[in-house]
Amino acid sequence: MSESQTRSAGATAWRDLPCGDVDEEAVGRTVRLAGWVHRRRDLGGVVFLHLRDRTGLVQLAFNPDWTPGPVVEQLGDLNPEDVIAVGGRVEMRPADAVNPDMETGRVEVRVEAMERVSEAAPLPILVAIPPDEELPSEELRLRHRVLDLRRPEMQRNFRIRHLAANSARRALADDGFLEIETPFLTRRTPEGARDYLVPSRIHPGEFYALPQSPQLYKQLLMVAGFDRYFQIARCLRDEDLRADRQPEFTQIDVEMAFVDEDDVFAAAERMLARVLSEAVGIDLGGPVPRMTHADALEHYGTDKPDLRIPWRLEDFTDALSGLGFGIIDGVRDAGGRVRGFRVPGGAAISRSRLDSASATAQANGAKGALWLKRSETGWSGPPARFLEGEPGDRLAAAHGIEPGDLALMVAGPDSETSPSLDALRRTIAADEGAVEEGLRWTWITDFPLFEADPDTGMAVASHHPFTMPDVTEPERLLSDPFSVGSRAYDLVLNGTELCSGSIRCHRPDLQRAILKVLGMGEDEIESRFGFLLESFRYGVPPHGGFAMGFDRLVAMLVGTTSIREVIAFPKTTAARGLLEGAPSPLAADELIELGLSLR
Repeated sequence: MSESQTRSAGATAWRDLPCGDVDEEAVGRTVRLAGWVHRRRDLGGVVFLHLRDRTGLVQLAFNPDWTPGPVVEQLGDLNPEDVIAVGGRVEMRPADAVNPDMETGRVEVRVEAMERVSEAAPLPILVAIPPDEELPSEELRLRHRVLDLRRPEMQRNFRIRHLAANSARRALADDGFLEIETPFLTRRTPEGARDYLVPSRIHPGEFYALPQSPQLYKQLLMVAGFDRYFQIARCLRDEDLRADRQPEFTQIDVEMAFVDEDDVFAAAERMLARVLSEAVGIDLGGPVPRMTHADALEHYGTDKPDLRIPWRLEDFTDALSGLGFGIIDGVRDAGGRVRGFRVPGGAAISRSRLDSASATAQANGAKGALWLKRSETGWSGPPARFLEGEPGDRLAAAHGIEPGDLALMVAGPDSETSPSLDALRRTIAADEGAVEEGLRWTWITDFPLFEADPDTGMAVASHHPFTMPDVTEPERLLSDPFSVGSRAYDLVLNGTELCSGSIRCHRPDLQRAILKVLGMGEDEIESRFGFLLESFRYGVPPHGGFAMGFDRLVAMLVGTTSIREVIAFPKTTAARGLLEGAPSPLAADELIELGLSLR
């Protein structure tokens, strides 16, 4: 057997084992290690370095008793982030020097030889950031991303990302799915965001579109007989960015034939259970609960409810109407409602914070927020004078408002009150420490097929145009589209949409009707989707699936709110790559070759 075959995992020509693998089993061995200089402590003659690689940190000890003089002299020239290779003997640390915060904190390597392999220039940002110091600005971190990625916290994020991807891949493969890649250069399709376009040099004046998702291709694969497909797919969308959006992102894309919603949910949950268990040691628990879209809006004001917050929205209209409070009576007469939620113990919230809550409601589309506090002696708040005696008792009994509680409400049409109440519920719960720990999942089902564009009133697809409606007559779709429901669903985790999918429309007549409702004529339908409808002529199975936002999933598993923390080289919110300087202009001759000119 050759030397390379006898090496332990992680051993190379430069090292016998990685830094994070130096443990008690290695005590007494002389080992070679290599990595980056992380931290240094000089105790006057005795020097300790933390050596770092992807697997972790290990302490190196330099002492004239065992370290040759020339090696000790080299220590004075070392910089943070220099790359060094060392040789030495692994020993147990003295009992009073054990570091419980390091995986290798019970041992150290007593260095007998050292080589500086690569010298680091002065650092624009630190890698070894003390716990009491703030991170550099995100702009600096992205500009110097290679240094930022060296931080142990970032290395952990990508270790978990790797484990999650492998777990998902194995789980789906074990469930009978085939991994199939789909094209990256495709044609434009309407999926809710702008496409990134690629000019064709060979076909001047024509453009490829980069895929917003593999939606049509995975449906074509179902028609082609691959009844269980998956792909860990790269997707690109030209849209406004925020913490959980990037122009290019990754999704776990899954499609199945001959299924209904129960089949899809079960496959997704089997995959999730394995990812959670193998990547972060969390138990998914029993089946994920389900909630209709209508119930989510009614009780939480959003189709992405955060179920860690125990408060639910209630309808206060009946209890507060007819008492002479003009605002509430006016809203009721106009067809609106008064909705809100009870905050147990919320009577202690200050007036200034309640004014801030009203501003939050206004910022989310409402005219403001109403509040009521109940004490042992009665009510306070704008409607309080209408609640003396029996009306107040009736309100308290109907909504379980105890002395010391606060009721926070918004009056108006549901289209105004729902978004503002969702924002208030999240904000007040965070302020009051009412957000429970853990992961709370729910499937949201039975979405409407269409929504009205807020600017034009025209129908737009709630999910995408390839979703199966809950009606079977094309005429119904065309005559009353906003009354039609769909077989679409989302998986929500802690108030974030993590996964979206549907049972697909496999009937060509219904698919054509959907596209017509969206404003397309026959010529446009044939031009843009003729290839899909053509394939449906030759026998298409009922099918459905889901696309899970992999970056969002990993971000939640590692405990960050920004997916930029789990993407190696992300873009800024202005869609720029600060490290490499993307996007960049093209020279005039390059534009000419592509048949382009700039205005």
